[in-house]
Amino acid sequence: MSTADAISPDSDRPWATPGAWPVEAGVHRIPLPLPNDGLRAVNVYAVETVDDHGTSLTLVDGGWAIQESREALEKALAAIGAGVDDIRRFLVTHVHRDHYSQAVALRAVNGAEVALGRGEEVSLRLAAEGDAVRRVMAAHLADAGSVATAQAWLAAPAEPDADHTTWGLPDTWFEGDVPVAVGERRFDAVHTPGHTAGHYVFADAAAGLLFAGDHVLPTITPSIGFEPDTRLGALTDFMGSLAKVRALPDLRLLPAHGPVTDSAHRRVDELLAHHELRLEQSLAPLGSGGAGATAEDVARHLTWTRHERAWTSLDRFNAALAVMETRAHLELLVARGQAVVERDRGFGDAIGAVAGDLPGSDPVSGTPARYRRA
Repeated sequence: MSTADAISPDSDRPWATPGAWPVEAGVHRIPLPLPNDGLRAVNVYAVETVDDHGTSLTLVDGGWAIQESREALEKALAAIGAGVDDIRRFLVTHVHRDHYSQAVALRAVNGAEVALGRGEEVSLRLAAEGDAVRRVMAAHLADAGSVATAQAWLAAPAEPDADHTTWGLPDTWFEGDVPVAVGERRFDAVHTPGHTAGHYVFADAAAGLLFAGDHVLPTITPSIGFEPDTRLGALTDFMGSLAKVRALPDLRLLPAHGPVTDSAHRRVDELLAHHELRLEQSLAPLGSGGAGATAEDVARHLTWTRHERAWTSLDRFNAALAVMETRAHLELLVARGQAVVERDRGFGDAIGAVAGDLPGSDPVSGTPARYRRA
């Protein structure tokens, strides 16, 4: 069964079916559309609370700021007797636009508080600067040996509906692991970097619920290493964050994409095993001498998606995802002492120059990083 057809037990229908599906009393899962995206939808979770003004809502994630999503949200909220004006706060798991941008757009309408992890600040400030993200990502792709993909990335036309005002700063930054009161509930906001630098999950241990964002997904693996932040240890972070969630009680998994699932622990174990296998596969093509291999060289030796497709068959976006994730695996092999890397010493400075849009900065210049067995 494909991810899109996976049945969610709260609705007994394919998980992306529109509606406000009751996870438990006072918690509803609301799938919002992602047009032209293979993920189909993003799950936003509406948590009912009672305050001096009556019943209000806290939303975990906000959706993508497009008209189809706004209409779907309004319709779903109406089905539970609420509207966008009842939203008092957004707890956003991470800065990707399908989670963050609609929260910022709705804040301008209803004054809701928007909370986000501090680790997202670098990516968020770049996103607000127009073309900076694309230039930085092209530089990362060039470092990974994927110059043609980087050049195609730069040459692609800008999105016609791009609205950089939806990348406004949050009202509240989460730093470290902190408790969050949501009405009478207590959420533990747990910093889980990996998919992004500032990703958070929200654990409601008393109710047995884990609002997992993109950190733990039930049917697919979240992308790793595909963000403007210059960290090269994204997979190290991700594996550590998985272990951190594994140390929590085994909670019901409420993911951002896919069906509600009974055991977060079971899926964490599967993700850890997947990446250990992927590390073995990434090490296999490396030699101990010669010029070394780039991340793209290694990506070409691997297969991709659940259908085990060749890298050359992927579209530009997914080819870029694959190369960056391969680089993340190679960097973890370096950290474990199983591989060594040679990289331009000025790589970090070059990224900074591109991010600052300094005159003459070329995002695809320089020598790609090359990896060999230790």
